[in-house]
Amino acid sequence: MRPSFLGKMLLHWCDTCHVPVLSDSCACGAGARKVPVTPPGDIRPAFPADVSLINSIYTAHFGAPLIPPGHIALLNKVPDNDRMEEIMMGGAVVGAIRYIPGEKRWEPLPRPEAALYLHPSLRFVVVDPGAVASIRDEGASVLAPGLVTIHPSVRAGDEVFILDPSGDYAGVGRARADAAEAVGMTRGSVVRTRKNVRSSCIPAPSTWDDAVLANARVLEEAEAEAIRFIRNVSSNYTRQATVSYSGGKDSLATLLLVMKAIGRVPLLFADTGLEFPETYQNVEDVAALYELEVVRSDGGSRFWEAFARNGPPAVNRRWCCSACKLLPLYDAILGRWGECLSFIGQRRYESFRRKESSRVFKNGIVKNQVSAAPIQNWTALHVWLYLFRENAPFNPLYAERLDRIGCYMCPSSDVAILEVIREKYPELWIGWELHLSEWCEEHGLPSRWMDEMSWRLQGKEADETYSDC
Repeated sequence: MRPSFLGKMLLHWCDTCHVPVLSDSCACGAGARKVPVTPPGDIRPAFPADVSLINSIYTAHFGAPLIPPGHIALLNKVPDNDRMEEIMMGGAVVGAIRYIPGEKRWEPLPRPEAALYLHPSLRFVVVDPGAVASIRDEGASVLAPGLVTIHPSVRAGDEVFILDPSGDYAGVGRARADAAEAVGMTRGSVVRTRKNVRSSCIPAPSTWDDAVLANARVLEEAEAEAIRFIRNVSSNYTRQATVSYSGGKDSLATLLLVMKAIGRVPLLFADTGLEFPETYQNVEDVAALYELEVVRSDGGSRFWEAFARNGPPAVNRRWCCSACKLLPLYDAILGRWGECLSFIGQRRYESFRRKESSRVFKNGIVKNQVSAAPIQNWTALHVWLYLFRENAPFNPLYAERLDRIGCYMCPSSDVAILEVIREKYPELWIGWELHLSEWCEEHGLPSRWMDEMSWRLQGKEADETYSDC
């Protein structure tokens, strides 16, 4: 899958404060250097559960964790067959993790800069000093004549560190032979070195409070622009203003901005009947904290009625958005106000369609709603730093490795995330699989349709109207 540029690549790093900055200068007055990341570059914080997962993957493979205590790390979801996350520390991409659905496992993909944070005790090779320069500087492969030792844990296909005899880093790559085979080789390639672009990396501890302070000017300017937008849009419409609140981070940031711009407005919550318990609780908590009315649509029964006709929704046939979200939303607005103006948490960095979307628009189904996007040009890191600054009550699911909040069985979720949900919410998932198994049996589908989550890929070409809900 090819990377897509959905907006400017804004991530920089301050080597004085040791934090990410969304500008070329830090609030401390120092310049900030650009961090080369894979587009679209919708960077977010690594929460403790993310750090725990990453460290468990690297420890199992290399015998040592990647992220030290007291160091902040950032994640960047990049295009892949299922899920791959770039990991940034010290102003550089230091590695990645990739999920392999067929094997139900994660694999680590270290970058050269990872050597500044860990020293492997597993899956490494040691090369002759004469081979180090060509491996390190030119990306040459490790050839059998230049191999000094290879750790017994190495298997063909493994990611490995390449070290010199003193234990210093020379490169990273993928083994082309098992350790037992490699020790007997007299010619041929033992490790194919990965030719990553080197970048500056300066390890040092810091906190997210430090990052908020470093981005003070960026956040103030982004907030001021969003507030101007909200006030301008509001002045152009006499209909009831609302915030479309999903229980997610983007709609929470939008709510805070709207309250600062025009005061309290009702929350419009599209209750699909398929939300996580934490999401329902977050809607209640936020409404109580800010003393806001909640107007709910009810899409639960509509989903199962449509399921009986269509089978499960799929990535390429998301009928679910219209059935249990958009049509019920239309009815809820019609019954409460007739029509409304809704400020939504849409951002351009989420998808190509959202990049191309107007900042003020009407959905083809919810025709009685005008939608406006105050944070259209914010990245995920803008949102998170803003929520941290405001000490806002964000959904706790984000801290448990779910970077996207929505229906628990959304077909657009990666298999990696669905496996997390299956483990964390067995009651929800068992109920979902009962419906899947009934459909599977009725239509004579193979067992792998469920086992490999192939239900996510069934169906006809998606209707463009519903392809980006």
